[in-house]
Amino acid sequence: MEQRVTFPSDGFNLAGILHLPDDMKPGERRPACMILHGFGSNKGSKACIDPAKLMESWGYIVLRFDMRGCGESDGPRAHIICLDQVADTRNAVTYLSSRPDVDARRIICVGHSFGAAVSVYAGGVDERIAAVISSGGWGDGQTKFEVQHSAPGAWERFSATLARGRELREKTGESIKIPRFDIVPIPAGLRGNLAPGSIMEFPLETVESMLAFRAVDVVHRIAPRPLLLLHASTDSVTPSEQSIRMFEKAGSPTDLHLIADVDHFMFAEANVMVAEIVRSWLRKHLGY
Repeated sequence: MEQRVTFPSDGFNLAGILHLPDDMKPGERRPACMILHGFGSNKGSKACIDPAKLMESWGYIVLRFDMRGCGESDGPRAHIICLDQVADTRNAVTYLSSRPDVDARRIICVGHSFGAAVSVYAGGVDERIAAVISSGGWGDGQTKFEVQHSAPGAWERFSATLARGRELREKTGESIKIPRFDIVPIPAGLRGNLAPGSIMEFPLETVESMLAFRAVDVVHRIAPRPLLLLHASTDSVTPSEQSIRMFEKAGSPTDLHLIADVDHFMFAEANVMVAEIVRSWLRKHLGY
């Protein structure tokens, strides 16, 4: 069963879809999973819907929601700031914890791409999150961008755009808009994975927040709570070295899986191996 819900976050109302297993009994409390969408995406992406339905079928309560400024949620459209999304995630934990059908001791944060980076950071700073699953995530915005813009001349063009934007902002107080694929290059063959309604232009401040965002600095604070890092062994969008670096910095228990025959949007590929890894990992660490 799916329910439309809203919950508050720093003065904004965030829109979500709550998945409730059909076999829930009156008065029962279940573990809950939050599914965080990717960069400028929304809760309607396959990378949110597919794992939400899968985890619901496993008996979990699942919440997929739009971050502020995205989808149907309040907030300045496209003004995507990493730490704001961390705050939205923590407020989602507060909302789930308040529900009488949720076991507040077993709330799992699951994120894809940008949402994976936010999941790791939120898990590092909020002990109410019982476990974290990151798919195709990143821990260091600076090095991520350097690799994503490593083609000849690409880093110079990217840096010049930021410099031009900062100069204009200093003179006029206005922020330039930067196209999505100039920020995060995505091969044309993968662009069909973007959710309908995905944001296609972002202000300079969004890029600056991503450059400064370092989930790798707090990943060790998730321990002794469990962390699962999933990454395509050859990822066309986010370098796999980002998850490897977080694994090296994380405490125990942390598991890293580099998976062949998938790409960046692995949660939308209905890959049996990915599902089996997540299912067995949840059973081991959450006992459910």
